Amino acid sequence: MGDVLAGIHATWEFDTDSVLIRFERGIRTPRLFQSLRERRIPYAALSSVTLTPGKRGTVVLRAVPRPGADPLLEAAAGQLKESNDPYRLVLPAECGTLAEYYADELRALLGPEASLPAERFLVTAPEAPMHFKAYDGRAGFDGTQVSFRWFWTGASSAKWKAGDQSFPVAELGGVEWRSPEALEGYLRLLPRGAAADSEAGGPGADQAPGVTARVQPDQDPASVVFGLGYGPVHESLPFAAAVLESVRRTQSVPVATAPVPVGGARRDPADIAERIRHLGDLHQAGLVTDAEYSAKKAELLAEL
Repeated sequence: MGDVLAGIHATWEFDTDSVLIRFERGIRTPRLFQSLRERRIPYAALSSVTLTPGKRGTVVLRAVPRPGADPLLEAAAGQLKESNDPYRLVLPAECGTLAEYYADELRALLGPEASLPAERFLVTAPEAPMHFKAYDGRAGFDGTQVSFRWFWTGASSAKWKAGDQSFPVAELGGVEWRSPEALEGYLRLLPRGAAADSEAGGPGADQAPGVTARVQPDQDPASVVFGLGYGPVHESLPFAAAVLESVRRTQSVPVATAPVPVGGARRDPADIAERIRHLGDLHQAGLVTDAEYSAKKAELLAEL
């Protein structure tokens, strides 16, 4: 179409095969939009287009993506608030006729596959490298592996015992993201074989009868937990989407599922000393046995 439709917080630029959504960077723009900056959405990724009345004299044009087409929405699993929906374009009510025209034009571009789930991601995921600070550690992703580095002020003794973690993307089966805007938010990395169970139940799903409950995120070395100011949506959700997209691209490669502790590279001596000090605190508090204390201390000293 080659046209541009400017709304509140975003502008849609229509091309022959896709729409480029450019998000504003103003102080009133949701931080998720500012983080995403822009997204190109192929028309093949859309299932339908809606136009509805909005709040305070506005109309809302929304492009509805096909299930499985966008890694961001797949990672969000229905938890995004309406105000954070990147597929909504809010316009002044006086633009209603114009919005209706573009809605009809978009509908005309949808093919017969629009009613079907996408077999692969059609929308590009946020790019790595990226990182964010959770309550109990720092999460990093370089495009090939995810790393968790624990904070001594927030990480549980179980995570300290396990040590910092590194997860090659090829060994993962999926990602489970529970919004930090809900209670007990977290990001969990799923080994191969566990992703299907997670997707079937969804975030917060009840455990099936007779199935052993999973380890709580604060005790699971494959998870980081969120909190007030930790793991905000605009940081943790793009991170989860980027990891999920990389996982899907490598799922055909058979690999082991066990997480691999970070090791090999030399660490800052001051950091090692701080970790040994905290380990000693856990030992004195009775949270770590003598054998565990000795083994972990030797492991930390070996990193020098």
